[in-house]
Amino acid sequence: MLTIDLQTARRFILGKQGLWPGRRWQGAKGTEQAMRAMEYLQLDPLQIIARSQDIKLYSRVLDYKPAMWEEAAYKKRKFFDWGGWLAVRPMEELPYWRVVMRREREGDGRISAQGGEHGDAIAEMRAILKQRGTVSNRDFKMDARKRTQDYRGRKDSAVALYYLWRTGEVMTHHRENFERVYALTEAVAPAELIREAGEAETDLFLIRKEVSHNGFTRLQRTAEAYFRGVPFERAAQLRETLLSDLEIVEVQVEGWKQVHCALTSDTKLLNELAAGRVPKAWKPAGPDTTEEVTFLAPLDPVSARGRATPLFGFDYVWEVYKPEDKRKYGYYVLPVLWGDRLVARFDSKLDRTTNTFVILGLWLEDEKLGKDEAFAEALARGFARFVAFLGADKLDARAISQPLLRKRVSAMKSGAV
Repeated sequence: MLTIDLQTARRFILGKQGLWPGRRWQGAKGTEQAMRAMEYLQLDPLQIIARSQDIKLYSRVLDYKPAMWEEAAYKKRKFFDWGGWLAVRPMEELPYWRVVMRREREGDGRISAQGGEHGDAIAEMRAILKQRGTVSNRDFKMDARKRTQDYRGRKDSAVALYYLWRTGEVMTHHRENFERVYALTEAVAPAELIREAGEAETDLFLIRKEVSHNGFTRLQRTAEAYFRGVPFERAAQLRETLLSDLEIVEVQVEGWKQVHCALTSDTKLLNELAAGRVPKAWKPAGPDTTEEVTFLAPLDPVSARGRATPLFGFDYVWEVYKPEDKRKYGYYVLPVLWGDRLVARFDSKLDRTTNTFVILGLWLEDEKLGKDEAFAEALARGFARFVAFLGADKLDARAISQPLLRKRVSAMKSGAV
């Protein structure tokens, strides 16, 4: 068993996800590399300043432009999106996920109920797809369809298309304003990948992928993995198999009660970090996170769903679904990463009428940072890059209450940063 301190654990998880010590990937090629390193790129339709998936890649990829991930997925066909927990996955993994798709069709009560209740609409959508090639939910008018109370759509055509997508008969051909445009699987995926991997092979793949995505994991049903097909009824057995085969190793993080698992192939990284070294493969392509802060997406796996507390001592809850009077900070608050710590958070909006990025509030974990020159410069550089990423023309920093920080961030508008 490996024993490491909290800083090593924090740097390992940040580095595995491509967030520390700085962006090490660049442009379109780097986007693909980042998506593979992340294991899953969770998708979310909400767009306040930018969509969560684009912010995730902005924080990992130098010169990232919104929707570069769509180019990799829907034009180059190197990735596909799927799942109740909606995420983009490498196309070469399709045989494993087709096992999960079949399991859902046969064993998921909600999915199988959709298949039984909307059988006629499913057969109709299947025939239309064969005839037309691609189909969107918007192609079918509400007044011409049977209305439903299903959580996946208000008309039978929407539920039928979702069922075919969820069970693997169709895939996302591309997206229009984030809405899926469907096509038959054989029109999207390479023929050699439209098959099922073995059952045991799939179970081991799912566990390995979950460990790699998290860096460390306890493989609990309550974890995010619950939505990814991980076979929890056999998790303990699979864990023991991987331990005995030396594919995973137990890790004890000082201060954490529970023992976690990591990939054995990551042992070298852990040892380098524990010795105070930065792995050569993690060398930044641009400024590091001490020179320039970066911002984490609301659904970033290093900080979402309560993970920021044990790793950073940073209490972070995405408040977008809370009533306004129940929010502590704001609607779309992003954590600020400086070095290897989360040191602040801010709420913002993009005023599209004037194309102005508006900071609505900035909150520091340590008020002393408000007078820290190094942090002020790093924060200003971070906002400069973020404004460029968003394509905004102006920045409104009047809501920043700390004079030094407000001055530095505002100065970037005149090219001082």
